[in-house]
Amino acid sequence: MKPAPTVEAPAGGAPRPRGRRSRIVVLVVTLGMIGTVLAVGALRRAAEDRLDQALEQRTTMVARTLTAEMRRYSTSLLDFAAAVGAQGRLSRPEFEAITAATDRQRLPGATGIALVVPATGAEIPRVQAAWRRAGSPELRLQPAAGPASEHLFVVLSRAIDGPGTVAGRDLAAVPEAAAALGQAREGHQVAISAGYRLLQDATVPQEAQQQGFLLAAPVYSTSPSANDAGQFRGWMVMALRGGDFLHDAISRIAGEAVAVTLSDTSTGVATPVGQRLPTAEIDASRAARSEPIPVPQRTWRVTVAPTELVLAGTQLHLDVAAAVIGSLITALLAALTGTVVSSRDRALQRVDAATAALRDDIDRREAVEQQLRRREEELVGFAGVVAHDLRSPLARITGYADFLREEAAPRLDPEHRDFLERLYGGAQRMQSLIDDLLNYATAENQTLRRTEVDLNRLVADVIRDRVGGTGAQQSAIVVGPLPSVDGDPVLLRQVVDNLVGNALKYTPAGQQPCIEIAGTPQDAGGWCIEVADRGIGIPAAQRASVFDPFIRADGSQHYHGTGLGLAIVHRIIERHGGTVGVAENPGGGSRFWFTVPAVPPAADSTVTAERAGAA
Repeated sequence: MKPAPTVEAPAGGAPRPRGRRSRIVVLVVTLGMIGTVLAVGALRRAAEDRLDQALEQRTTMVARTLTAEMRRYSTSLLDFAAAVGAQGRLSRPEFEAITAATDRQRLPGATGIALVVPATGAEIPRVQAAWRRAGSPELRLQPAAGPASEHLFVVLSRAIDGPGTVAGRDLAAVPEAAAALGQAREGHQVAISAGYRLLQDATVPQEAQQQGFLLAAPVYSTSPSANDAGQFRGWMVMALRGGDFLHDAISRIAGEAVAVTLSDTSTGVATPVGQRLPTAEIDASRAARSEPIPVPQRTWRVTVAPTELVLAGTQLHLDVAAAVIGSLITALLAALTGTVVSSRDRALQRVDAATAALRDDIDRREAVEQQLRRREEELVGFAGVVAHDLRSPLARITGYADFLREEAAPRLDPEHRDFLERLYGGAQRMQSLIDDLLNYATAENQTLRRTEVDLNRLVADVIRDRVGGTGAQQSAIVVGPLPSVDGDPVLLRQVVDNLVGNALKYTPAGQQPCIEIAGTPQDAGGWCIEVADRGIGIPAAQRASVFDPFIRADGSQHYHGTGLGLAIVHRIIERHGGTVGVAENPGGGSRFWFTVPAVPPAADSTVTAERAGAA
């Protein structure tokens, strides 16, 4: 019997399908890995570009903020110099009245403001006797030893940060200060000194000392009744600590994103003036950016170094996430390819859609960041324009108008006196508008200094200042028990002052003001504070919009105001994490309310323990 013929499978015939699938899987894996690497590279390059843009924009914001702050300080010093020069005969009480508004809130980083006068060695006894007669009987001039032909004595001073005074000291012993005074006198404008250790910090421990600097503005007599009319009187000077000035000026803008160094480059060598270092680690792989800062008669430069948090969201590591996701997708495709080759196209479409969505999300985030940066730049520019271009000339108008009211009013006929009073009243109203605008602009950017605030004491201070101690008005203000809350005392005082001021202002003529202030605890742990009045009231349709800027309710047109008071209240309460609103007061008027957080439990227990110990 003949054996059956053997049918051989063609060479490679059986493994052909498996080999084909393997090649497709290898191809898919190869293409998937290439795509993943390209996506990771693209994301990494995009992240690098965003980081560079963020650092550049942050540097620009810091530079503009420091420029605006330096202009504000220079303008304030010129205002003081103009006020001192307008006095017929300056005395210590007048100097204290002129500088009474200076504090660390208005001039962060400033240690004090003073009047400096020149004197030769032979003039020292006469100068000392004259200023003793002017209200400083304890003044003792202390001439510095050395070849100086002219002494520069501090005759009047006001401390802003820290105790002590430098009255009587001779600034000729400080070369940096003497040079700045000379530049201010020769240039007839504000001058800034090179960095040096301030006289006030001579007793501060070495490790706590900062590099400081001095702003100087020349003072010229402008009073027609003065014996030295039109002559040079001396200098108004303001001393600042560089580190404190830098920290308070740009903390909100810099945050933990960048480290900032301010340097004096006038001599060609960068000399540090101040430095602010965040807690985040500095990114040494990226070069720092620097920009010049215009300061009076010197050249400064700000250097901004990025940290690891220079761009919010970079800690998500999108390139690593893309690599992981790409690898998983590639593995899934390789597994599915063995059974369903057609799923490869659908999977690639899903990858493309995910990549497009990711890019759209990146574009949206960049658009939002650009909008926020534009808003912040507009706010800084607005504050600079108001401080530099409006406040200085308005202060001069108000000062000269007030001087004319005091000195020339008796010699004017009634019609001209009426014109003068209108001029002075208009300047006062414009000053009020500028102050409200600045308060509204800074309510969102001013550093929030939280502490325990006793609302009983705060409300009592506001009422005392508002009603001026008249018994008739005080008897119409009822204040219930109020709590201690957690917040910024300066900003919360502004909230209460605006609400109480509105309650008094919008009371109809001939009607006695009636105000009730009370506080109730909330279930969430905070407090609700209510200020009720019997004023003209607010229409129901407008209660939701009265907290918007420049919005005034119907019926308030005949009352003086800018429409910013309630908008400032809204911003401040929002920054404290609370809400604000208004409702109808039964019987007539309005009932304003706002919520604030309670004192944290740890602070509560500390206060209770202290009171128990005192008892």
